[in-house]
Amino acid sequence: MIRSIRPAAIGPAVVDTAVVVAAFAGAAWPASGSPTWWSIGLALPASVPLLWRTRRMMTVLAVVGAATIALALAGLPPIVPFGGLVGVYTVAAIGTSWQRWAAGAATAAGIVVSVAVPHEDLVVARYLGIAYVAAYALGTSVRARDAQLAAMRERARRLDEERAAATMRERSRIARDLHDIVTHSVGIMIVQAEAGPVTLPAHPEKATATFDAIAKTGRSALVQLRRALGALRADAPADRHPQPGTDAIPRLVEQTRAAGATVELIEDGPRRPVPADVDVAAYRIVQESLTNAVRHGGPGPIRVRLGWTAGGLAIEVTSEGGDTGSHDSAGYGLVGMRERARSCGGTLHAGARAGGGFAVEAALPVE
Repeated sequence: MIRSIRPAAIGPAVVDTAVVVAAFAGAAWPASGSPTWWSIGLALPASVPLLWRTRRMMTVLAVVGAATIALALAGLPPIVPFGGLVGVYTVAAIGTSWQRWAAGAATAAGIVVSVAVPHEDLVVARYLGIAYVAAYALGTSVRARDAQLAAMRERARRLDEERAAATMRERSRIARDLHDIVTHSVGIMIVQAEAGPVTLPAHPEKATATFDAIAKTGRSALVQLRRALGALRADAPADRHPQPGTDAIPRLVEQTRAAGATVELIEDGPRRPVPADVDVAAYRIVQESLTNAVRHGGPGPIRVRLGWTAGGLAIEVTSEGGDTGSHDSAGYGLVGMRERARSCGGTLHAGARAGGGFAVEAALPVE
């Protein structure tokens, strides 16, 4: 901390040397006249220890203070007790609480001894008291400034961490959206394309409807991809491309039916307004669940149940038969659904059903 007040262009060694030289000159040149061998000899312990003032500040203050008192008792008081002032300043700037109290008490006692024993007048006592109080106050101000700078650096570090965390959350959200959009739309298109050669010879009239469904699914995927990628643009308004929510689930079910799957939508209880994050999470969970059911489920029906209660929204998507082992619990789709549920304070469980098939159950808060 004490080094923070040094000019950046001047090295620490130069500053330390300058402090020692100034302290030596002040101690060697007594206020009563010219330097003597006594004053020069005592000036060394009153100045040189300041080189270690930040590492052994209490020891340095004791040695420098004792030498300064010795100069006063020998009738050679320095014009400016520079060494003692620097020692007090250092303790006030970087010392602990007990060190500051001890330094203050020792300095006050030293001033009393330096004034009372040589029978100096009150002017000298007032001068010394003001000088040491000023040095202590200066050290305290530096201490407060360094504490403020440290707090500002800590605040900046936390803001950087928060920004980095927010960026990672946004990247994860966009990755989940892209995954859900692509896997659902492409999965539906694959099912429709694979069913085309089977139904075309027996029902040529359904060919046009099949191709129309594939084109509609592709166009819908492009629109959703533009919405998701638009969030990456710095100049894109936040509300330019609202994401689909629970109101779009019936349309999602119809789209899955158009792909040839048998899907039943059941809603229990009246719909309620939900927070935006819950709204999007509910849609994406149903979307990913339908994608998995269409790709891995059997020929049996798929049931989507939305249970509206006063405190939450329960989502259940079940499919019968199929390759339940393909629903890998470590897959990105299921991981993404769990992350969506957790991000809005909900829970999600997915696994094979006792009677066969697969089930996804989520509970999301609406308040």
